[in-house]
Amino acid sequence: MTAASSAKRPRVRFAPSPTGFLHVGGARTALFNWLYAKKYDGDFLLRIEDTDRQRSTDESTRAIFEGMEWLGLTWDEEVVYQGANVARHYADAHRLLETGAAYRDFTPQAELERLRGEAEARGDAFKFDRSLAELSEEALAQKLAANEPYAIRFRVPEGTTEWPDLVHGRIAFPNKDVEDFIILRSDGTPVYNMAVVSDDIAMGITLVMRGDDHISNTPKQILLYRALGADVPQFGHVPMIHGTDGKKLSKRHGATAVGDYQHQGLLPQAMLNFLALLGWSPGDDTEVMTVPQLIERFSVHGLHAKAAVFDTKKLEWMNGQHLAQIPIAELAAIVAPLIERAGLGTVADLQARHAWFCGVLELLRIRARLTDEIVEQARPFFVESVEYDPEAVSKQWRDAAATSDILEATRERLASLADWEPAAMEEALRTLAEERGISGGKIFQPLRVALTGLTVSPGIFDVLLYVGRERSVARIAEAVAYLRQSA
Repeated sequence: MTAASSAKRPRVRFAPSPTGFLHVGGARTALFNWLYAKKYDGDFLLRIEDTDRQRSTDESTRAIFEGMEWLGLTWDEEVVYQGANVARHYADAHRLLETGAAYRDFTPQAELERLRGEAEARGDAFKFDRSLAELSEEALAQKLAANEPYAIRFRVPEGTTEWPDLVHGRIAFPNKDVEDFIILRSDGTPVYNMAVVSDDIAMGITLVMRGDDHISNTPKQILLYRALGADVPQFGHVPMIHGTDGKKLSKRHGATAVGDYQHQGLLPQAMLNFLALLGWSPGDDTEVMTVPQLIERFSVHGLHAKAAVFDTKKLEWMNGQHLAQIPIAELAAIVAPLIERAGLGTVADLQARHAWFCGVLELLRIRARLTDEIVEQARPFFVESVEYDPEAVSKQWRDAAATSDILEATRERLASLADWEPAAMEEALRTLAEERGISGGKIFQPLRVALTGLTVSPGIFDVLLYVGRERSVARIAEAVAYLRQSA
C-alpha cells in the first residue's frame, strides 16, 4: 500500500547521526524520503539522532544542515533532536516493564562477557538466556531496595515477525532468532531501537525508508510498536551504494561527503538527479531529469533491491548535462561568485556586463562538466594577456617566422573591419587564406593560440567577438612580438 491510497497523511523522516559529514548514502536516503513526501503530498521531517554524546558534534550537525540545504532537501517542521526526548524514551521503556512486555535484568556486565566468551569458544553465537534474569519476588524486592543497577530487556514473544517491505517484498524473521534485547541500559539511557520507535511514534511517522543495513533492526522495532500499542508504519529498505569495484562505498573510492561535491563544481540538481538513480528507476531509459520531473515520476515501485554503483565519471557527465540545460541567468548567478573567487572579475562587474557574461557562459557550458571547468575556460575572456601553453606553441607555432607573418596579416585585416561581428571576421580571414593559397585552418589555429594560449576553445569567431576588438588586436600583436623574438 502506498501513501496515495493510505488514509493517513504521509509522514516520512530522515534521521542521521551527527557523528560525521552528510554521506552520499545518507543524502540518497533523505532524497528518496523527500521525493515520497513531495509526490504524495506528505511531510518530510528531520531528526538528529544525537544520543551518542561522545561521538555527536555540533560541526557534524551543521554539515548535515548545510548539505541538505545545498541539495534543496528542506524539511517541513522543526528539527527533532533525539537527545531531548530521553525522558520519553525512559517512560516508554518503563511502560513496557509495567505491562510485562519487558523485564529487569540485573546480570552484571562481567557475567555477560564471560558467557559471551564461552559461546564464542564453542563456536556459537551468544544469545541471552531469559532464565538468567528470573528472580523471585523477594529477591527482586531486595535488589530494588538496594538500588542495584539493572537494564530493561524486551520480552520477545514466540512466533514470526514479518512485514511487506516496499523494496524487498515480504521479509520474515523467526522470533526465536531474536534475543531478548536491551531497550534501556542500566544507566537509564535508551538503546537505539527503543529511542527510534519512541520518536517515530511521537512524530507520527507512517513510512520508514532507510538503508537495508537496518533490516535486522526492523523485527525488533515492529515488536516494540505493537507492545506500545502503536500503529506499525510501512518499511522500505533501499540498497547499499557500492564503488565501481563492487565494494561498499568508502573514502578509498574518493569523496563520499556531499559537501566535497558541493565545492567541486557540481550543481545541486545534478547531484540530486544522480543520487535518485542510485537504487531507483523511472521505468524507462530517461536519465537526465529536473527536480520537478523527479517528483512527478517518483514511485516506490521503481526502487531496486540490488546494490547501486557510485560512478564519479557518470556524476560528472550528469552535471555536464545539467550545465547545458540550466537557464543561463541561473548559471550566471552560480558562476559569478566563482569568477570573483578566481580573481578574474567582480560580481558587480559581471552584473553590469550581464549580457556579455551570459554570452561567454553559453560558449563555455557546452564544453564543461563542472562549474570549475567553466571558470578555467573563461580565463582568456577576462585577463589582459594570456600565457601560451608550450604544447600549443610547439604544435601551432612551429615555424615562428611564417606564423608571425600570418598573424600580422590577420591582425591588419581584423583591425580594419568596419563591424566587429562573426560574419565579417570570417569573410575577411577566409579571403586572406585564399590570397595566400592556404587553408582557413592555417590562420584560425595560430590565431586561437594567440587569443587564448590554447589549442582548444569555442569557435574562433565567437572568441574574437567576446574578447573584443581592442583586446583581440592587442593579443595578436603580442603574439607576433613573441614569435619574432623567438625566431
